[in-house]
Amino acid sequence: MSLPDQPQTSRDDGFVPEYQLPDWYANNAPQRTDATPAVAWHSVDNPALDLANRCRMCAAAEVAPVTVRSHQGLPVCMRWQAIDGPFCGPCGTALVRKLTVRTLCLGWWNPLSLFAAAPVALMANAAAYRQLRRLPPPVPLPGRPRADPGKPVLQRPLAYVALIPLAGVIWLLTWALASLA
Repeated sequence: MSLPDQPQTSRDDGFVPEYQLPDWYANNAPQRTDATPAVAWHSVDNPALDLANRCRMCAAAEVAPVTVRSHQGLPVCMRWQAIDGPFCGPCGTALVRKLTVRTLCLGWWNPLSLFAAAPVALMANAAAYRQLRRLPPPVPLPGRPRADPGKPVLQRPLAYVALIPLAGVIWLLTWALASLA
């Protein structure tokens, strides 16, 4: 359906719309001296902006290439999650805190997870957090909000769920040692 003052066109008539450059773009358009094609004024792509070396969340330039891990120890199996990429300080800290609390809450419910996997994930997150703390304050790109780091890990109630299996292990160890003596 077309509007009354628009001509009828069909998809197979070979019509290709041509956009005229707006005056504000034509006057301020970057001049290219190499053979790369110019970026269309209506395009959102910016080839001058290398997003591979910017934060995955807010596209800030001050980043560290870290991997943040989470481990979930289910009674029968285990599940790992690893998110890698360059992160700025606040975005990386928010992700470290979120996945660390998830590991503290859900990472202990398998015997192998209790003694090996969850501590490895927590130590890897601590190393990533140390790298992120050394970064200068970032400046995100306009229109890309920075993640809120939120509360520290020990101020989140779900982090204390880890005390339940740890208390059970301590109780089992003391019971086993008392029965041996």
